[in-house]
Amino acid sequence: MSLEEEIKKRRTFGIISHPDAGKTTLTEKLLLFGGAINIAGAVKSNKIKKTAASDFMEIERQRGISVSTSVLAFNYKDKKINILDTPGHKDFAEDTYRTLTAVDSVIVVIDVAKGVEEQTEKLVEVCRMRQIPIIVFINKLDREGKDAFDLLDEIEKKLAFSVTPLSFPIGIGHNFKGIYNIYKKNINIYRNHQKQTIGNKITFDSLHDQELESIIGKKDIEILKEELELIKGVYPLFDKNSYLKGDLQPVFFGSALNNYGVEDLLKCFVEIAPFPLPKHSEKRIVDPKEKKFSGFIFKIHANMDPNHRNRLAFVKIVSGTFNRNTPYFHVRNNKNLKFSAPNTFFAEKKEIVDISYPGDIVGLHDSGNFKIGDTLTSGENLNFKGIPNFSPEHFRYINNTNPMKAKQLAKGISQLMDEGIAQLFILNLNGRKVIGTVGALQFEVIQYRLLHEYGAECDYENINIYKACWVEADEESSSFKNFRRIKQKYLAHDKEGKLVFLSDSEFSLKMAETNFKDLQFHFTSEF
Repeated sequence: MSLEEEIKKRRTFGIISHPDAGKTTLTEKLLLFGGAINIAGAVKSNKIKKTAASDFMEIERQRGISVSTSVLAFNYKDKKINILDTPGHKDFAEDTYRTLTAVDSVIVVIDVAKGVEEQTEKLVEVCRMRQIPIIVFINKLDREGKDAFDLLDEIEKKLAFSVTPLSFPIGIGHNFKGIYNIYKKNINIYRNHQKQTIGNKITFDSLHDQELESIIGKKDIEILKEELELIKGVYPLFDKNSYLKGDLQPVFFGSALNNYGVEDLLKCFVEIAPFPLPKHSEKRIVDPKEKKFSGFIFKIHANMDPNHRNRLAFVKIVSGTFNRNTPYFHVRNNKNLKFSAPNTFFAEKKEIVDISYPGDIVGLHDSGNFKIGDTLTSGENLNFKGIPNFSPEHFRYINNTNPMKAKQLAKGISQLMDEGIAQLFILNLNGRKVIGTVGALQFEVIQYRLLHEYGAECDYENINIYKACWVEADEESSSFKNFRRIKQKYLAHDKEGKLVFLSDSEFSLKMAETNFKDLQFHFTSEF
């Protein structure tokens, strides 16, 4: 099969939402309908001890939320599907934002009762900036919620979307009977209520079928017909090119927990979603069909297998083919690296792969060579754009509570900081370590993972810091020497040894910028 044919087989997408909209459940059911798993894990139910296949970190199993992006791949209808299930909680948003650099399209999950929520708006704005094609899935139709047309209006107003429904519910909540597939003009009715498996289904291709009427009821079918007429008059017809340009957003309804609407979504998605697209680098636009390999690191994860302390760097392949045991150029470090065991993923399950194509996500065993945003190529010196770095908003001292485990704590902190979930600052004055995070919940995750993955115990102590600013200056200048003398109490170095000013207030920062005009203060370390 040619490179171009392999590219056209790929569908790499992210699933995003506000917390608890059912994103991970939808991921699970896409795997179920895609034939990748035989039984779905219940994310919420304590009665069922299975957990969602995509939530593989121990803390995710205990908290019932996703705190890290997971990668899942499977084949469906001659297509290679790569799903990136992202965290919904705002405290882990930086992981989601970085993941959005590695996807070619997105499915946004919305709760039928809660509608469009704050985190959804923020994530959609990032997608819009990158012109990522979006499909909307309105979930939990089996629960009482907002009217379907009211939800469509809310999505148009709050997210500035131009929507077109490709499926529509027959009732909501206690009156929920099923989903009419507008795109294929049929209805699937599931005959049993087994939520963890697909079960038997009957497909009806006409709303005039007598058996369908006996299942759903004549009144509800008449209401559905009226609603379909209204949809024709109000909403634009689906146009694939408008969707791919980001100008039109198809909407599907369903209940992921009860299997309704998921198969409709999956079948339509593989037909209309884009295959891997060209990506901007600092020098030029890189086309996937180019024969020379290029790719970038968008995520690093320590301890994918805690028993082996292995660290994986996740690479999105942009162009060419990635071959096992072939040397590739690491642009930042200016050296060649060869990988004997590149992995593809099914959540925490991995298998070694000999060749990968544009759109694929590959895990590379990393001994500390990689940082988020690094580029690998066949030799060309280029860097991909748009992989964000974040300025910390929360700061705390980290203290070792078990001196016998000092080495484990140091190693754990070092490896977790490389994942990009937080940043480490070491005060120049006394060598104390300060952790800076974007979200406060990250402190709990770090503490939990240090204990359970490294056997290191720590606690935190509050510190008054307003902003971390990286300082760029001529170190021989009198102004810089004066700055170091006056601000020595507030100066630190990050993990890479760069000087950081930990300002204790907005006023203090503004005064430093005013009094030391030949110094530059940056809110991220990338400058």
